[in-house]
Amino acid sequence: MRRRGAPARPGGSAPYWFLAPVFLFTGAFLVLPLGFSVWLAFTRWNPLSEPRWVGTRQFEFLLTRDDAFWGTLGNTFVFAGALVVIGVPLALGLAFVFSRARGKAAWRAIYYLPQITSFVAIAYIWQFVLDDRYGLANRLLGLAGLRGFDWLSDPTMAMVSIVLVMVWYDVGRNMVVFSAAIEGVPKDLYEAAELDGAGAWLQFSRITVPIIRPAVVFVTVTSFIGGMGFFALILAMTKGGPRGATEVTALYLYEMAFQDLRMGRASAGALILFAIIAVLTVLQFRLLRERRG
Repeated sequence: MRRRGAPARPGGSAPYWFLAPVFLFTGAFLVLPLGFSVWLAFTRWNPLSEPRWVGTRQFEFLLTRDDAFWGTLGNTFVFAGALVVIGVPLALGLAFVFSRARGKAAWRAIYYLPQITSFVAIAYIWQFVLDDRYGLANRLLGLAGLRGFDWLSDPTMAMVSIVLVMVWYDVGRNMVVFSAAIEGVPKDLYEAAELDGAGAWLQFSRITVPIIRPAVVFVTVTSFIGGMGFFALILAMTKGGPRGATEVTALYLYEMAFQDLRMGRASAGALILFAIIAVLTVLQFRLLRERRG
C-alpha cells in the first residue's frame, strides 16, 4: 500500500505504449534496412533477379580488383580532409570575429541560410557562377586583369571548386556551434587579458580555443564523417567531374547500386566505407584527447 504523500510509481504497460512509435520507426527505417544491407553484401543481386549467396566475393573484388573503388577512396579522403583543414578554422575564426561584432545574430543567420536551401538549387546557382565562359567568377577575375579558371572542366580545379562550395555551405552550421561555445567563455577572462595587454589574437589562441576545445573536437569529427559520406552536391553539380576527378566513394556506390543495379556489391562497398569511417573516427577522438591532455 502506497504511503500518503509519496509519489506514484509508473507501472503497467503505459510507458511502453508511449515508446512504441519510436521503436517502430527505428526498426522500420534503421534496423531493418541496415540488416538487409548487411545481408545483401554477401549476395549477388539486382532487382531483376533472385539473390545468390556469394560469401565474401564482393568484398574481395572491391578490395583487390576494383581500381576505381580505390581511386574514389583517394578522392574521398581529399574532399573530407579539405573540409576539415579549410572549413573548421574558417568557421572558428568567423565565430570569434562575429562574437565581438554588432548585429552578430543577423550575421549568423545570413551565414546559416545555405543550410535551409536545397542542394539542387545550390548546385545550379554555383554552376552558373563557375561557368568557364560566362560565369560570374571568371568575369570578376577578368575585371581585375586576371585569367579565369576552368572551374568545372579541369580535373584539378573541379575538386577545388567542389571543396570551396561545400566549405561555403557548411561554414554557417559550424559557426553556430562555435558561437554557442564562445558565448560560454567567461567574460572576465577576456577583461583580464586586455588589462595585461593581450590583443585579439592572444585572447583567441590562449583563452578561446583551449576552453572551447570540446566544440572543436565535435565539429572536426562531424565534418570529417560528413565529408566521407557526402555526394549529393557532387552528383548535382559535376556528376563525378572530368575524368572522375570528383568521383567520391559514396557517389560511386550510388551509381553502382541504382544505375548498374549491382546492389550486393554496392552494399559491400558501403560496409567497407562504414568500417573506414568508424576506425578513423576513433583515431581522431584519441588523437584529439591526447593533445588535450
